[in-house]
Amino acid sequence: MRNLNIITRKAERKYCRIFGKVRYLNNEVDVRILDLSITGVALEIRTPLHAASGSRVQIVAEDLGTLYGIIRWSHNGRLGIEFDPNSNSRAQVASYFRFFHKEVRPVLKR
Repeated sequence: MRNLNIITRKAERKYCRIFGKVRYLNNEVDVRILDLSITGVALEIRTPLHAASGSRVQIVAEDLGTLYGIIRWSHNGRLGIEFDPNSNSRAQVASYFRFFHKEVRPVLKR
């Protein structure tokens, strides 16, 4: 088995089904948020996003607003993004968990 050098989040993840977009420079792609924690998010992207690890991106979703983060990994059409500690992203996610989140279980496992 290959080591992908993926650094995992320490914060508790909550599964969800939120649709939105990721913006990188002048590119925008549709995404589905697979899981969310107070420190980051895992996304499934619909089309390739040509951005390297360490790139700064925006995640825009109706339920969450605009979140700012840094790509930490990319593999098989999925992205791992750590929220920018200098933004309000963590507070926005905490508010989402407090008022809107409904627990979702994945239908299929990869």
